[in-house]
Amino acid sequence: MTRQRVPVPMRWADQDPFQHVNNAAFLTYLEQARVEIFFSDAKDQGVTTLSEGVVVVRHEIDYKRPVIYSGRPLIVECWISQLRAASYRVDYRVFDGETLAVTANSLLATYDIRAARPRRITPDERAYLEEFVDTEN
Repeated sequence: MTRQRVPVPMRWADQDPFQHVNNAAFLTYLEQARVEIFFSDAKDQGVTTLSEGVVVVRHEIDYKRPVIYSGRPLIVECWISQLRAASYRVDYRVFDGETLAVTANSLLATYDIRAARPRRITPDERAYLEEFVDTEN
């Protein structure tokens, strides 16, 4: 299964005065894809704890070309490039049609909300996340 492709709609309000999709909107697109795969789909497979406590540690985004608002969805391809004891890195490629527009990654840490501290990835979480590991660029 490894890499997943998620269609993410652009919103009219995402564009700047130059009719380009604003750079900040891409964080939302990445989040939408990530939530669908690692929260919603995980819940459907019985892994509920990822949606109960994961925090973003860092984002990195490289903009390859401007995206002009078109009303059609972008395609966000994502996979896990690094899986550690208490964190994982999600890599992304965002396509506007067939054209690569953005590459990015997010470092995420599993987190105990009640204790307000990081926690280790559980065996069930690890088994689910391992399905998406792809260390080849």
